[in-house]
Amino acid sequence: MFKKRFWKDAAERAVKTAAQVAAATLGANAAGLLDADWVGVASVSGLAAVLSLLTSVASAPLGDANTASVVPAPKHAG
Repeated sequence: MFKKRFWKDAAERAVKTAAQVAAATLGANAAGLLDADWVGVASVSGLAAVLSLLTSVASAPLGDANTASVVPAPKHAG
């Protein structure tokens, strides 16, 4: 968890989560671009990003210690 790669992975997931939630929120409201509640979209997306980061931190001991993934790194046949 104290590796640079872990935080890069966690940040990438948080950004993707925020983008997905923003798209879902805008789609659910079916508003035009100028009519959208951008404060609400930003609020919900920001919360989702924070929850994503917290999930990565909470699951850090479960997978590969160098990444934010809970899935162990594959073993390379050599």
